[in-house]
Amino acid sequence: MISKKINIYSLVFFISLWSALAFAITEDEKNNIAVYEKAADGVVNVTSIAMQMDFFFNVFPSQGSGSGSIIDTKGHILTNHHVVANAQKLEVTLSDGSKWPAKLIGSDPDNDLAVIKIEAPKEKLKIIPMGDSKNLRIGQKVLAIGNPFGFERTLTTGVISSLGRTIRSEVGTLIEDVIQTDAAINPGNSGGPLLNSDGEIIGINSAIISPSGGSVGIGFAIPVNTAKKVIPELIAKGYVTYPWIGATIQPLLPEVAKFLKVSVERGAMIAEVAKGGPAEKAGLRGGNQRVQVGNTIVVVGGDIVVKADQHDVKTHDDLIRYIREKKPNDTITLKVLRKGKFEEVKVTLGERPRRR
Repeated sequence: MISKKINIYSLVFFISLWSALAFAITEDEKNNIAVYEKAADGVVNVTSIAMQMDFFFNVFPSQGSGSGSIIDTKGHILTNHHVVANAQKLEVTLSDGSKWPAKLIGSDPDNDLAVIKIEAPKEKLKIIPMGDSKNLRIGQKVLAIGNPFGFERTLTTGVISSLGRTIRSEVGTLIEDVIQTDAAINPGNSGGPLLNSDGEIIGINSAIISPSGGSVGIGFAIPVNTAKKVIPELIAKGYVTYPWIGATIQPLLPEVAKFLKVSVERGAMIAEVAKGGPAEKAGLRGGNQRVQVGNTIVVVGGDIVVKADQHDVKTHDDLIRYIREKKPNDTITLKVLRKGKFEEVKVTLGERPRRR
């Protein structure tokens, strides 16, 4: 009788032990849960309504959806520029389901970032802390929270696949040091946070590469340090100030250089200078003729920039990057090839006209 009781107790023990092991949560899963519980309530759904016109000139509303992160108790929310661009009406849905009209505070198309604001009670505003994107490592775990296809506060996980990527914004400018991740990012995730294992924002999910329109494991996030740099300007004045040279620039590639029979193979060609702009005031010369080289139309006859303050300029992107690190009223010295001879031209940069 005693032996049978021992066997029953042993069976119950082993069943309990097996159940505990079968349903044990790993340390990584615990971290996923902790990050989600810490940050999810700070992720909002951003709905934008824009008015469009059909073929028959009938005006109708078009609705889009994205994500955003609450960044302070004043109701400021960080999201993507393309989530709120051209919106006549903005609405934010918080984690408790409450909906709040939102106001566009500032937008930076060049970095695909924007700040909007809602007038909600402080107790409803769950702030997501910002981390540091400077010392990220490839292979580091990341978590994305957003509203893909309207499914609110969805969590996906992955790793940092690469760092230092460069992508082009919707307005054509270069966005530097972009984070690449395989964490699933889909339509509706745009503007939502990419988080580290401490639940801090390290990036703002912005774009994907996908033939189908859905996630294939190649997503991009704007580094949070870029956001931290522009947010004060967006809140203070609604836009970000950028330096401006006042010229249209094209790349000089070896095949083009060979066709033009110039003494350098690479550089940045000044195609056109804006009237009254910094380039014109400095005496930079734009092109005067359009020619076709292979499948490319280039404007030739203008100055070819090969150095900027002793920094080599191999393509137009090199010059654009260098200028972007400066401030309005800074002066740079350009070494240019003009009619077969090298000259130096000093250009005092202006403030770039705002994008509309």
